[in-house]
Amino acid sequence: MPPERDSHPTAATIARRRGRLTAAATLFALTLTSCGLFGDRGPVKIAAIGTLNAAANPVNGELSAGNAALLDATSQGLVSYDGEGQIDTGLADRWTVTGDGRSYIFRLREAKWADGRKVAAEEVAAILRSYLAARSRHMLKDDFPEIETIRAMTDTVIEIRLKVPQPAMLELLAQPSMAIVSKGKGWGPMRPHRIGRAVLLSPVPDPLAEDPEEAEAAANDPAASIELVGTSPEGALARFKNGYADGVVGGRFSTLPYFVASNIGRSRLVVDPVPGLFGLTFLHADGFLTTDVNREALSRAIRRDRLIEAFGLAEWQPQVTLRPALYARDGGPAPIVPGWNDYDDASRLIQAKRVVDAWRGAGREIAPLRIALPDSPGGRILFAYIAADFARLGIESRRVGLDAAADLKLIDEVMPNDDALWGLRRLSCRRDTLCNREAQDLIDQATANIDFGQRAQQVGEAEAVLARYTPFIPLATPLRWSVASQRLTGLRANGRAQHPLNHLIAKPN
Repeated sequence: MPPERDSHPTAATIARRRGRLTAAATLFALTLTSCGLFGDRGPVKIAAIGTLNAAANPVNGELSAGNAALLDATSQGLVSYDGEGQIDTGLADRWTVTGDGRSYIFRLREAKWADGRKVAAEEVAAILRSYLAARSRHMLKDDFPEIETIRAMTDTVIEIRLKVPQPAMLELLAQPSMAIVSKGKGWGPMRPHRIGRAVLLSPVPDPLAEDPEEAEAAANDPAASIELVGTSPEGALARFKNGYADGVVGGRFSTLPYFVASNIGRSRLVVDPVPGLFGLTFLHADGFLTTDVNREALSRAIRRDRLIEAFGLAEWQPQVTLRPALYARDGGPAPIVPGWNDYDDASRLIQAKRVVDAWRGAGREIAPLRIALPDSPGGRILFAYIAADFARLGIESRRVGLDAAADLKLIDEVMPNDDALWGLRRLSCRRDTLCNREAQDLIDQATANIDFGQRAQQVGEAEAVLARYTPFIPLATPLRWSVASQRLTGLRANGRAQHPLNHLIAKPN
């Protein structure tokens, strides 16, 4: 039996984190001037951009920002993220990973579902299995290809056994979409109460408290509660500006122009430096899009710096690689940068026009390209710049809705864990991507390979094949932003874009 490695946070680690939180909170309070609208008592009020559905279930697909925040607060997964984007306890208060990296063992804390039933390991294991079932629409289902079994070892212990080691498993399990929900009920760490359009969240009383009445009273302290409402981007920012919200969560590139128009101070904006994919995926290989040379010509023509500058945010960075550059752990070579990136814009344009002219010179036409983008201020700005760059090649473009028939479609996704294969998997043989069998075979081999050296080589080979094939036009890193009053000392930028509601205020020692 391989030796086990204890992976739960130690007391010293937690103390260091609390120290960092306290120091950062003090500095934050000293450097920001109060606008006089936000009190320090009563519930923390958060406006989430998007719909809020108390019955949202991760098995049904992608979650809005409000639903993700609500699930993360009322139904955390086995583990969770803290306010710094680091792994923290969740339903499991302890865990170990065997020395071969193939077995993750979680010990569940004492917890009850919202209807009073005790949380048991067998039910939790069944919920996790349902998320990864063949018919599930769970957004992370395809990122768990290595799981062999999920089973309850005792009433309080769960094992997730893998076919091959997956060092980044905890990051996946900590995602809000991995919340443990049973028949629409959560376990905590907060409990929801409907108040009109909003949901009031209060801490779940400690089930092991010596004085249950005292624990209940502490949990009902208004200052420990959170009032969450889902609304439009302009509505969320208006709430903040007028003093009816302490923070706004769920911002993306598509809604950034609303923040600019709000005239809220730039010091209140929190931008997360997240790795991931932001660009246009090709939905078919017909007509002009048949050849990889033609698809690459479109990618060459995009002036990424100019496009990003249009949004006026220095933290947002252009990206030309298929694989995110950050958090590529055990991934071998750095992401492949296309050769055309070494040329200036004028040279790239000449190269791209030669390809287009050769196509037309053979008597073939190029139909207007239908580009599926969000119907939002940010989506319209993005389309205007992309269409202008394609027009330099003599190619017309039309903006269509995200669900409409299209030739290219926006992918805007944050990397959920530190797996170097994530970007390649996401861009190969999915419903909204082209499929190159050679690249997919290499991805499958790398996924199943337990030799890290060979796996790294296969990652590089798969990326090289996919880069030549050009199934995707990378544009930039994903953009995620929030707005925070000085009360929200725990809402700080992090590389996971995770801002759990129960960590919005940094607690002192």
